[in-house]
Amino acid sequence: MKTFSPTPADIDRQWYLVDAEDQILGRLATQIAHRLRGKHKPEFAPHMDNGDFIVVVNCEKIRVTGTKMHDKFYYSHSGWVGGLKEVSLEKLLATKPEEVLRKAVRGMLPKNRLGRAMLKKLKIYVGAEHPHAAQAPKPLTFEK
Repeated sequence: MKTFSPTPADIDRQWYLVDAEDQILGRLATQIAHRLRGKHKPEFAPHMDNGDFIVVVNCEKIRVTGTKMHDKFYYSHSGWVGGLKEVSLEKLLATKPEEVLRKAVRGMLPKNRLGRAMLKKLKIYVGAEHPHAAQAPKPLTFEK
């Protein structure tokens, strides 16, 4: 019996809608990263992008546990001396709530061009409206 290796013709991508209201950030991000990679499918191959499209709504209503809201910081550096910038989770959630979830999921995907292609299939929106009604995304729920 030969080992099955999927080809691009074998990929069947689905669209799923996730409501992030009252979901915990890290637990939601792991489930989304799992679906984006395609690890839930029997034809999973680590060298291929065979995951599904995920549409996330209400990302501004996401929760975190403990004191992470005040204690967690996101860092970026310009490359220049003294160019380190930091922003707290609380401030980032108030200004760009979709970036909080995007950064959490991005850290759980492969760090190469395959991971960047998987991240493009993640669509995050503030509020309950999204422009992907034509794709008829199926609702997807995760335990809290």
